[in-house]
Amino acid sequence: MWRRGLLVTEYQVEDLIHEAMKARERAYAPYSKFRVGAALLADGKIYQGCNIENASYGASNCAERTAVFAAVADGARHFQAIAITGGKEEEADDAIWPCGICRQVLSEFADENMQVIAAKNERDYQVCSLKKLLPHGFSSDALSESAER
Repeated sequence: MWRRGLLVTEYQVEDLIHEAMKARERAYAPYSKFRVGAALLADGKIYQGCNIENASYGASNCAERTAVFAAVADGARHFQAIAITGGKEEEADDAIWPCGICRQVLSEFADENMQVIAAKNERDYQVCSLKKLLPHGFSSDALSESAER
């Protein structure tokens, strides 16, 4: 389903969702059995990420941040859109949204208009701007303001 106001093309949205679904297949989720895949469009290239769990839960990493870290390690700095898909085992039970930490990490490299796509599949998805998901995010502006005091 196409959404009005989308900053990326319908083809790019479908491609991002497809790549997120492929990434979900590689998720390492032996504890929660909740597999998540993400596909990030950054500087015109798609970077995949999957959730990676650890017996020490705090050492686990979300799919969104895995994609972000891969993009940054490759030199990308400008994010346009991200698609996320997930659910128990191989099925995507619901359209899922990034957690708070992932929203904050995304905001470091994206402007408020970045498109966040929560998808069940290429035809069933929802789109939201990063600003709507993180209306009062912490930014480098806050650091410079506090240094001026």
